[in-house]
Amino acid sequence: MDRMIYLSMSGAKATMQRQDVLANNLANVSTVGFRAELQAFRAVPVQGDGASTRVYALETTAGYNDQSGPITATGRNLDVAAKGNAWLAVQGLDGTEAYTRAGALDVDANGQLVTRGGLPVLGDGGPIQIPANTTPSIAPDGTISAVQSNGKVTPVGKLKLVTPEAALQRGGDGLFRSADGSELAADANARVQDGALEGSNVSPVETMVAMIAAARQFEAQMKMLQNAEADDKTAQQLLGAS
Repeated sequence: MDRMIYLSMSGAKATMQRQDVLANNLANVSTVGFRAELQAFRAVPVQGDGASTRVYALETTAGYNDQSGPITATGRNLDVAAKGNAWLAVQGLDGTEAYTRAGALDVDANGQLVTRGGLPVLGDGGPIQIPANTTPSIAPDGTISAVQSNGKVTPVGKLKLVTPEAALQRGGDGLFRSADGSELAADANARVQDGALEGSNVSPVETMVAMIAAARQFEAQMKMLQNAEADDKTAQQLLGAS
């Protein structure tokens, strides 16, 4: 009896966790550069005295979908879409180097190149400063130039673009970092498309179908719990009658 309870209880909990991941993906269907989280179930034996005959089913995040999202032309000079597996380097709130595909950039009040969320964009030598009263432009190799009112063009830096050899890990702040937390080397061959943004790679239709399937699976697990309760009551009645 308790085996059925363990099975249905852990299955229902794992299904709820899967719904959380799917809901987060669906909420970010319009987020620039968002990478959909992947989900997977794994079995974990219950540790204790005696034989390990009870197993929990746990939902775990297997990583993220590394397929590129759709590219949309914006015509804005500070919008860039990383090509291939290239990533933009930014400085996280904790001061560490992190990576993102969200290429909607701005210039803050101090003349620093930042993301839409206000994080400093890193170049080969650190944060990038844009001179006042100039119009910045970004070349396909990431080189940033400042165009003065008289038409004079002055290079001011270069975006640090990296191409990770292994999958990155998503942090709680939504940014990605290397598995060991080390800084990746700049890739001179990485390229960006200026005047464009990469959209989210979340498929709203597939995510909605997965959420419906997870809801039905949760109902099935709860039905098993109800059956276990009914069987237990029947067993008590039989034992009481005898």
